[in-house]
Amino acid sequence: MTLSPRHVTLAVLALLAGLVWLAQLGLNNFYLQVLGLLGINIIMTVSLNFAAGFGGMFSLGHPAFMAIGAYTAAVLTYPVRLKASRLPGYPDWLHSFEMPFVLALACGGLAAAIAALLVGLPVLRLRGHYLAVATLGLTVIVQVSILNLVDFTRGGQGLSAIPGHSNIWWIFGAVVLTIYVVQRLVRSRFGRALQAIRDDWIAAQTAGINIVRTRLTGFVISAFFAGLAGGLLAHLLRILTPTQFSFNAVFLGLTMMILGGMGSITGSVAGAIIMTLLPQYIIPLEAGGTLLGHAIPGLPGLTQVVTALILVLVMLLRPHGLVGRWELTSQAILNGLSFLRTRLAGTSSKLAK
Repeated sequence: MTLSPRHVTLAVLALLAGLVWLAQLGLNNFYLQVLGLLGINIIMTVSLNFAAGFGGMFSLGHPAFMAIGAYTAAVLTYPVRLKASRLPGYPDWLHSFEMPFVLALACGGLAAAIAALLVGLPVLRLRGHYLAVATLGLTVIVQVSILNLVDFTRGGQGLSAIPGHSNIWWIFGAVVLTIYVVQRLVRSRFGRALQAIRDDWIAAQTAGINIVRTRLTGFVISAFFAGLAGGLLAHLLRILTPTQFSFNAVFLGLTMMILGGMGSITGSVAGAIIMTLLPQYIIPLEAGGTLLGHAIPGLPGLTQVVTALILVLVMLLRPHGLVGRWELTSQAILNGLSFLRTRLAGTSSKLAK
């Protein structure tokens, strides 16, 4: 039977499902949470790359959209018995209302998308570093609002006791959905228009592309998936604080995107994997310990230093990221298998002679 790209896609999905099943069986709660954070970071990076890498909208407001999605989903699923006492600012009907998890995630994504629509109308008329500074201001505004609206968010105390609905099945299901939707959009007429604006907005406008509408649509779609990632994060960690959506989150998102490669879904996944798993090996060294048989003192801030050094090296040695704009598609896998089969057949023929 001749393999087709569809067969390869189904095989990859089956392999992913098998790996998730094995992880669920064999890993403890800590490693399952790390895997969950990995999946959420993939969703966040892919959605950020859709706006910045494919659309040329270098936004620093992604943590704000994640925060909006996280708090919206958390409030909608918050236990009724605790809602009135811990979140007194909401109306009485909401105090006695508890939404199913999936619907709450969708509402979180929609809330982030609506916020992006309202913000994007004036902000997306800016370009380059002007847009970056404006969206960074959005992140600061949302974080300060969370901190001060105590009756709605519990402020700096943190919103705890959120139901732990997120597991690796839900999270990696959302990963597959995000990658599928973004990939289809990138290959569509809309995606080509978005990339044309990124490359030369004057030429795109001359070709009849509606610049404002196309950029705004891409910005809203990106924010929706950021809100979805935020909702999953809230129900994975079961606690939300303003510091989770600070400038550190902005820096982490940019690092994952730039490390893997702007304008590449594969690069987004690679960057998220590296920057999620690498700190798990560095953080223990911050408290001191033993490295290669030698005692080392505590090194607070080592994770941030290593992250910055990696980013500098990538920018010097691989300016387009580790992956660049290359994509690991079903057709690329088929081509690789065909090449490997040809090489193996050639080797067998030589051995037979």
